[in-house]
This record gives sequence, C-alpha cells and structure tokens, in this order.
Amino acid sequence: MNAWLGPSEWQAVALSIQVSLWATALSLPFGILVAYALARWEFRGKQLLNIVVHLPLILPPVVTGYLLLLTFGRRGPIGGWLEDTFGLVLAFRWTGAALAAAIMAFPLMVRAIRLAIEAVDPKLEEAAATLGASRPRVFFTVTLPLIGPGLIAGAVLAFAKAMGEFGATITFVSNIPGQTQTIPSAIYAFLQVPGGESGALRLVVVSILLAMGALFASEWLARRTQRRTTGREGVL
Repeated sequence: MNAWLGPSEWQAVALSIQVSLWATALSLPFGILVAYALARWEFRGKQLLNIVVHLPLILPPVVTGYLLLLTFGRRGPIGGWLEDTFGLVLAFRWTGAALAAAIMAFPLMVRAIRLAIEAVDPKLEEAAATLGASRPRVFFTVTLPLIGPGLIAGAVLAFAKAMGEFGATITFVSNIPGQTQTIPSAIYAFLQVPGGESGALRLVVVSILLAMGALFASEWLARRTQRRTTGREGVL
C-alpha cells in the first residue's frame, strides 16, 4: 500500500478517516437526543425542528457550505466568538471539515435512530417507569439497549456520508493538501490535471474498500447487539 499510494494520497486518506470519525463521534449524542425528541416528545415547534434537521439533505451542499462560512468563519458571529474565546478556528481547517461533514451526515443519523426508537414498544418504557425508574434510567437501561442496531446503522451512515462529503466541505474549508484535502477533494484535484486519472482511480478504490469495511463492521456489530438484546428479552 505504501508503494501504491503516494504521500499526498495517504494524507487525504488519513484526513478523511480522521474527519469522518470526529464528525460521527461528535454528532452522535446530539443525534440520539434529537431522534428521541422527534420520536417520543410532543412540543411546539416539533415540525420545524424536523424540517431544520433534514434541510442539509435538501439544500445544495454548496449552499450549506456557504452558510457555514458565514456563521462559523472568522468574521461570522459564532466563528469569531469561538476564536476569541477558545482560540478555535474552523474555516479552512480540518476541524471545519469535520463540522461540515457532521452537519451533512446528521439527517441520516437522526432518521436511522428515530426509526429504531419508534420500533421500541413504549409499554416497556412505561413498565420500567412504574417500577420507580427515572426517565434517564429508563432510557439507558431499556431504550438504549433495544435501539443498539439502529444506533450502529445511524453511526455507519453518518461515517459513510462524512467520508464522501465534498460540496459543503470544499466551500467551507477549501482544498488545501495536507490540511483540508479529503479523499473526494483529492479525487477532484487529480481530475483537474493531465495524467491525474491514475491517482484518482487509486483513491476511488480506497473509498470503495473503506465503505465496504464499514458496512461489514456495521452488519457484524448490529447482529451481535441484536443477539444480546434478544437474549436479555428472553431472560426477562
């Protein structure tokens, strides 16, 4: 592999994995909270929240990237505050790429987790609550184990989406080799120069292998979690 991929290509692969892992890990707690709210709670503005969550799927990725640049750029209201307060810069940094990937992947994650929560019988949660369990304890001891496969599916979907994110990322953080150039950006760069098709093809193969590996891991983890959950239900 070291002989097959050049240093710049390895940098793009490593950065893509880094960005995708951070995007998935940071968005997962928020994804669980939003999915649970949409599946179980009734509140004013619920439909509006649902629309906002799914906006990245509808808007052109370039529009999302431009909105991120306006909001989280150094002159943006949030970006300027983050830089002044914490010294955190997002625009034209890999951290911004992780933010863009997380936002683009968030709707897929929320949808998968929400469907898993809606598939759980509310009577099981109500039974635990009548036995004196608090809402957090009901969630962590009853709901969370039962939605394990859905959580894994949502995380894998988010990871795969983050790995393939291009439009919002290149608009928000540009295409800087070694800093913000992910696999899609590197493929795009290769295709802009004569003779770059071979490099682009190598990265396409790597993308396919990573995607297949993630899907296989997801399937294995989902089956293992489902077996544990089924066994627990049998004991109960």
